[in-house]
Amino acid sequence: MAKVQITQTRSTIKRPDTQIRTIKALGLGKINRSVEVELTPQIAGMIRKVNHLITVKEL
Repeated sequence: MAKVQITQTRSTIKRPDTQIRTIKALGLGKINRSVEVELTPQIAGMIRKVNHLITVKEL
């Protein structure tokens, strides 16, 4: 599987609870925090759900 770097670029203030929990599950929670994860179908779905709050870069 390919690895991707996910960086949170926008705040979760005034966002639905499902989006906040998705950000936490990805290992984020603060602006400019980054994580590197394997791109599995589950992670791809999470990325799609909060696409407007993050930036994704393939490694």
